[in-house]
Amino acid sequence: MSDLAQAAVLLSVLFLLLGMGVWVALALIGCGLAGLMLFTSAPPGILFATTVWGSTASWALTALPLFIWMGEILYRTRLSEDMFTGLGPWVEKLPGRLVHVNVLACGIFAAVSGSSAATAATIGRITLPELKARGYDDAIAIGSLAGAGTLGLLIPPSIVMIVYGVAAQVSIVKLFTAGILPGIMLMVLFSGYIAIWSLRHPDRVPPKNGPAVPLGERIKRLRLLAPVVLLIVAVIGSIYAGIATATEAATVGVAGALVIAAFGGSLGWKSFVASLMGAARTSCMITFILMGASYLTSAMAFTGLPANVAAWITSMHLGQYGLLAVLTVFFVAMGCFLDGISIVVLTTAVLLPAVQAAGIDPLWFGVYLILVVEMAQITPPVGFNLFVIQGITGRNLFELTRMALPFFLLLVVAIVLITVFPQIVLVLPQGMR
Repeated sequence: MSDLAQAAVLLSVLFLLLGMGVWVALALIGCGLAGLMLFTSAPPGILFATTVWGSTASWALTALPLFIWMGEILYRTRLSEDMFTGLGPWVEKLPGRLVHVNVLACGIFAAVSGSSAATAATIGRITLPELKARGYDDAIAIGSLAGAGTLGLLIPPSIVMIVYGVAAQVSIVKLFTAGILPGIMLMVLFSGYIAIWSLRHPDRVPPKNGPAVPLGERIKRLRLLAPVVLLIVAVIGSIYAGIATATEAATVGVAGALVIAAFGGSLGWKSFVASLMGAARTSCMITFILMGASYLTSAMAFTGLPANVAAWITSMHLGQYGLLAVLTVFFVAMGCFLDGISIVVLTTAVLLPAVQAAGIDPLWFGVYLILVVEMAQITPPVGFNLFVIQGITGRNLFELTRMALPFFLLLVVAIVLITVFPQIVLVLPQGMR
């Protein structure tokens, strides 16, 4: 059977299982099993045992549940409320005013949660009702939350970065460092668009209410964020300075989050157990998906499809820009059907040989891939951030998509910028000790 026919059969099996509502991990395992039984003579059972063990017996992967637990602990504190109180007075003079809190708060929470959905849910529960009560336009308030919520994937510590680092055998520490400047750049792009939109639609931004908050009061409110800022500095700073590995930094993060929760009065036995259970559920889900994707990747290797796909892409002689353009369209299409982690683990091993053959740095490609996965978070029908915001607002999914579209396009702009200026991604990792 030709490669095209094999690929069509496997894709049909995969989408059939996903369409039936089968768990993503089980769908990946089922697709791999079909590939092995139909197109090879390899023993599926033995391959499953060795592949699953190999994909999970990784020291780097231990950082994953720790960072998830850190986010779960802080999710149950007053962090999101303190963000609105502390950041609000500082953006009052900017065009768009309090809408910028969405971007800043998501950026800060992303640096301690590592999850896009958790960032959008936590910040959205606080900011959206407040912005609506003050008369801000729903389109810019909800759209900015959808876009800024994706920062949870890019700003370290990112769960998807850990998954990519394990799958692509790239340093997780360098990936974390590489995501800092692109994350800041994306925040600037989002805030810049909010300011331009507000200047073009002054009638849709409510007038300023009440006197300006004095500088002393603003500084006093900003102290509410001091514990979280110190935690971010401790986690990211220890990684960048070479003091700690990603796993050790995750341990520091968990300890710091427990201290913050204890002093904030939100660390009771009930919340502690809830944070543990939440972290366990999320970690098991991601690990299960990793196992399924690893099995499917191994099965595809036995069929010869990945090597043939890489050879085909290389034979097209597209060059770096042409290859990235094709891959961007491909990943956005994948984002219509799969979540971000599934996209990363399913495609990394298949496409990395072709990417390296085109002379693209795997470290840079990891940040590019995460930006594209961020786009997938606000792409219907399986955009996780859209589902989260739909649960908060009760709005129609395609109405939310329309609101998020400008921020989707800003993510495209970000991809263009890091492609034309790759040092945005590489300068900090190259400067590490």
